[in-house]
Amino acid sequence: MDIRNEDNASGGRYAATVEGHEAEMTFSRASPTLIIIDHTGVPEALRGKGVGQALALHAVEEARRGGWKIIPLCPFFKAQALRHEEWRDVVNM
Repeated sequence: MDIRNEDNASGGRYAATVEGHEAEMTFSRASPTLIIIDHTGVPEALRGKGVGQALALHAVEEARRGGWKIIPLCPFFKAQALRHEEWRDVVNM
């Protein structure tokens, strides 16, 4: 799955187009080393296909590469983070 990074000074989103539908995970930048994931949107047509999980994993990998931490305000991302203890190095619960 191809996930695009769309960044600006105050935040951005990770987006993927699958089967003609776009899913996204948005974030705001609290500081140079801290992002807040605030929303995950997956169209009904893509539910149950692992798209949200792929976006969440992409966010974690980006945080590791960038050397920043994630605050999970989005209920979906927070639930995923609770299931993945291996993400605790970058997710502040």
